[in-house]
Parts: sequence; structure tokens; C-alpha cells
Amino acid sequence: MSPEPATALDSGLLSPVRAGVPVEAAVADEAWLQAMLDAEAALARAQAGLGTLPAGAAATITATARAGRFDLRALALAARETANPVVGLVRELGRAVAAADPGAAEYVHRGSTSQDIFDTGAMLVARRALALIRADLDRIARALAALAGTHRDTPMPGRTLGLHAVPTTFGLKAAGWRELVREADGQLAYVEARLPVSLGGAAGTLAGYLEYARLDGATGDPGDCAERLVAAFAAETGLARPLLPWHALRTPLAGLAAALSLTAGALGKLAVDVQSLARTEVGEVAEPAAAGRGSSSAMPHKRNPVLATLIRSAALQVPALAGALTQCLTGEDERSAGAWHAEWALLRECLRLTGGAAHTAAELTGGLTVRPDRMRANLDLTGSQVVTERLAAVLTPPLGRVRARALLTEASGAADRTGTPLAEVLAAVPEIAAHLPGGRLAALLDPAAYTGAAGPLVDRALRATPPPSDPPVRS
Repeated sequence: MSPEPATALDSGLLSPVRAGVPVEAAVADEAWLQAMLDAEAALARAQAGLGTLPAGAAATITATARAGRFDLRALALAARETANPVVGLVRELGRAVAAADPGAAEYVHRGSTSQDIFDTGAMLVARRALALIRADLDRIARALAALAGTHRDTPMPGRTLGLHAVPTTFGLKAAGWRELVREADGQLAYVEARLPVSLGGAAGTLAGYLEYARLDGATGDPGDCAERLVAAFAAETGLARPLLPWHALRTPLAGLAAALSLTAGALGKLAVDVQSLARTEVGEVAEPAAAGRGSSSAMPHKRNPVLATLIRSAALQVPALAGALTQCLTGEDERSAGAWHAEWALLRECLRLTGGAAHTAAELTGGLTVRPDRMRANLDLTGSQVVTERLAAVLTPPLGRVRARALLTEASGAADRTGTPLAEVLAAVPEIAAHLPGGRLAALLDPAAYTGAAGPLVDRALRATPPPSDPPVRS
């Protein structure tokens, strides 16, 4: 038995990272429908502004273009017969306009084609989703800036290949996360400013628009007429004006996919670091607590890092989806039979997964608990072995690099084998003791005193302003 329409809808059950977050509504079927209707209305207004369509008809079309008037499920089922949802929508919009003004109905979708409306609607949906994503990225960047400043000099173990390396600071780690977020936002800003209207007509020549304009009395050079129509449509939608029709030139989608992939990846890096630092045996950070969050169905004691887990799940999916979107660049001819159609669900999923990850990361970073005491305790786990790099540098001038490294390697091994503090082992080595008397050796072995330029690097990062985005391409 086929499921009832309500149960057939995607409620987000298998994608909790975006369930209930603002971007979900911004890219839902109703939002997509409204964006296509907005494109139809904007096209009518643009044509009216050029005198090739009655102003009253444009007003009626605009007033009628409301998603709530139409049956989404019926449009979806009708799309099975035409391979896209615009054909059925135009039919239903024409009927609705005719009910209000029979004379205005003939001006619905005048000279247009399905791809012009759908692609323009897709760009409107993307722009609205990007506004939400970028607002969350701003919240994240501000939260991370506060963490970086507060913990500028909070020492913690730096880890490479899963093991303690040399000390770093939590401030520098937070500043690094922030820089990834800033770079991602810069990429999104660049793409957002260039999201273009789609206007090409049946095969990218705008012939239908021009012919209707001619029949309605428009005169002048066809190229100039086309330029003015594209410019007017861009102005009505607030989208950028493309140089050429892009029905078969899918770089706007590929560029958007790349920016979303980078953004999801940047948030994923933050998430996987939080997961690692929140491990029971590490315990250097903890996610913000909320009633019932992180509970296990089997283990009452657990509070799982669910926010980081949700973010990471999105970060693992978006690049694969973005890669599939990029493959759609290889569509054939002036409109692809399948490649264009394949983009739709991929784009929506990229937008809502990235939007879900950004919204979740804003909550995570805004309430992240940092535990400097655990960081210091973990630094002390190796008995100052995390600063042997420093000792090697200090001992190289008097002993030579090879001899200094050999002595320190041997001493570290002895400390591990016997459980003796490294300071005691080193003090018992005559060659080392001769050059590093007790007080100096103790100072050199303090991990908190060997964080390099971490503090100044944090200062530098916090002084940085977001990378500028170029103005929209309008001509």
C-alpha cells in the first residue's frame, strides 16, 4: 500500500542536524514554490516596466503569486508528467490569475521557459538560506573571538597524530576555528553577491521574450531590448545580472556548492576537535548542557557530545553532495535531460545541511565549557616531555644537535620505563646538569612557558577584519 501523502514527506527524521532550524523552512517545498512564484511576479513587473506588459496585469500576477493558494502535493504529482514543477505551476497560476482578472492571465509566464523560473527561484532560495547561514557564522565567529581572547594564554597540550606534541593554548585553537569560519563566510559572501537571475527563454536566446515584446509594440535593437529586460528582471529580484544566459553554463551552482562544502568542512573541523577534547579521559571542554540532551538509550551516566556529532554528520555529507552538483556542469546542449534535474535535491540538501550545521555550531560555541584545570593536568601527564623540543634547542649549541637529541631520547625512555620524573632523570645526566643547573632546568621544563608565539598569534587573529566581498555583478 502506498503511504499517505503526509507520511511520505521528509520530516527530517534521518537528518536531525537540520530538523527544526530556520534554514529548514527557508528551503522547504513551500519556500521553493514561493520563490518560483516570486520569479514569475518579478518577470511580469520587469516586462511591465519596459512597457511590454500591462501594469494592471503585472499587479494581478504579483498579488496572486502566493504559495498558500496552491496545492503542493498536486504540483509535485503533476511534475512527474513534465519532469519539472514549473509547467504545472504556470497552469495553476494562470487559472488563479484568470479568476481575478481574465485579461491578465495571458501575460503569465509570457515568453518564458521553465528553467528561467526554476533557476531564478533556486537563486532566491539560496540567497535567503545564505542570509541565515551567514548570520549564524557571525554568531560563531563572535563566540570564538570571546573564547580566544579569554583563553589567549591558557596552556594545553598540542596534539599531532593523536599524541601530545608541544604545548599550545586554547586561545590559539579557538582563534584557528574562528579563522576557518571567517574564511567560509568570505566565500559565501562572494557567491551570494553573484547569485544571478536566469533569463534565456527556450534555448538561451531570449527569442520568446523578444517576439512578445515586438508584438506588444517594442522597437529597437534586439540586443538592447534583451539587455534592458535582463537588467529589469535583476532589479526586481535583487539578484545579479549574468553576462550570458546560464541554462547550460552551471557555474553559479558549482560555485555555490563549493562554498557550502568549504563552510561545512570548516564547521566539521571545529566539531571533531570538540569531540576529541570532550572525551572522558581528556575532558578539556564540554558541550553546553540542556535537559535530556546527549542521553543514551542504554547508559544513564552518559552525556554524549550531540551538537558536535550533528555538525560532523553534515560536514561528512555536504562535500559529497557538492561533488555531485559539480558533476552537473557536464550537461549537454542548451538544456540537459537529467543533469539540470539532478541539481535540485542536491542543492537543497547542501543548503539545509550546511544551515543546520551552522545553527548548531552557533549554539555549541556560544555555550562551550572550557576546563583549564584539565588542560593543565593533561599537560603534566608526560612529566614535561612535551617540552623536550625546547631542551634540544638549548642543548644543541654546547653538545651538538645529534648528541643533545640522543641524550633527551634516552632520558625520556628512562622516565617512561621507571616512572621517574623527567626532571630527576635529566638532573642525573652529567652532560646535561653541567649546562642546565637545577633552577634553569626547572624553568625550561614548565610547559606553560613554552607556547611560542601563541599569544601574539591570537592577538593578530582577533585584530583581523572579515575579508571584503566584491560588489554584485550587475553588468
